[in-house]
Amino acid sequence: MIRWLLIFWIFLVSAVAYLDRVNVSIAKRDITNEFKLDNTHLGWVFTAFLLGYAFFQTPAGRLADRIGPRLIIMAGVIWWGIFTVLITVIPPGMTNVLPVLIVTRFCLGIGEAVVYPASNSVVVRWIPASERGIANGLIFAGVGFGAGVTSPLVNYIVTHQGWRAAFWVSAVIGLAAGTVWYLLARDTPRQHPWVEEEERNYIEKGLPPSQPKAEKLPWSYILSLPDLWVITFSYFAYGYAAQIFFNWFFSYLSDVRGLDLKQSSYYTMLPFIAMSIGSISGGLISDRLTKNYGTRVGRCGIAVVGIGLSAIFIALGTQVASPQLASVILAGGAGSLYLSQSSFWSVSADLGGKSAGSVSGFMNMGGQLGGALTASLTPVIAQAFGWSASFLVASALCAAGAIAWLFVGRRSTAVGSPTPLATAK
Repeated sequence: MIRWLLIFWIFLVSAVAYLDRVNVSIAKRDITNEFKLDNTHLGWVFTAFLLGYAFFQTPAGRLADRIGPRLIIMAGVIWWGIFTVLITVIPPGMTNVLPVLIVTRFCLGIGEAVVYPASNSVVVRWIPASERGIANGLIFAGVGFGAGVTSPLVNYIVTHQGWRAAFWVSAVIGLAAGTVWYLLARDTPRQHPWVEEEERNYIEKGLPPSQPKAEKLPWSYILSLPDLWVITFSYFAYGYAAQIFFNWFFSYLSDVRGLDLKQSSYYTMLPFIAMSIGSISGGLISDRLTKNYGTRVGRCGIAVVGIGLSAIFIALGTQVASPQLASVILAGGAGSLYLSQSSFWSVSADLGGKSAGSVSGFMNMGGQLGGALTASLTPVIAQAFGWSASFLVASALCAAGAIAWLFVGRRSTAVGSPTPLATAK
């Protein structure tokens, strides 16, 4: 089944993307010591990546809609490989190094911006509506898998070969994954020589009825969709919470909770393992509930529960004295958060049709702006009020993001569907 081969390879590309972005967090001590940075400076570097990533989500999605996801993903992998390596050629004694790091990471964010809008374009073209929950769940399981593998892998390379070698390894793995993707993928099932007629017919029958004829939507229509604004706000809250795990969790365990470097690198894996499990489980549950009770329950219901549970776990994790137990509880918050991941991307695909890249890119821009805010704001809050306050802010935003999903699907907004999210079956 070629469609699942492509989804699996996007899972790997997704994992590599997180390897290339999270490596800075794991190599933080060496980088900050070498370039004489503090946590606030490092927060600016994190924010630079996320701003580049956020602002180019929408253009990347539009390009994927127009040119096709096959080429766009390959171009993005090449781009971010270059900027992953460029940071390694910055000399240790360079003056004004902070602006250089900020620009380099901003450009890395531009390259990585293509991955998920383009992957949603693949889902719309290749995956029947009944399978989109698990397809998106598998794709975003790559986030947890990549981020989880990054910690021990980068820590090992940094310890034995130095942080620059770790960045080179990250770039080479990315280029290899992107090359294989380009060789394997085609933009549509009809273009792929390996797709048998039975699978092609199954895919085409499973697409929403209006999708093959739907034109790419103008921005005036896209921005008039009320549900888009609601899920974008919720994804902002989601992104804020998620980025605490990607950017600050390792530092929190080692610097605040007192775990040594080896313990921190292993316990840092827990949230990302939970993310992978939550992402796949959420996709499976979402598809099953959608089939039995309709899209409003299957997509919106799982989002409300997942993000709501995350708010509870994150708040509880800050109150536990044991750093090991706190790691487990906070990992539960990360896993619960990712139960909702497929809902965001499945609903944006339904809203956008052939313009799914544009719609999901806009939504993901909101998520990454939330992440950019937490990258800089978390150390500021921690310094002023303590690290528990930083996590409690994330918890409160999760609660607001869960409530927002109660308002999704109460009106007709999806392409070609009179009742897109309210239909019972």
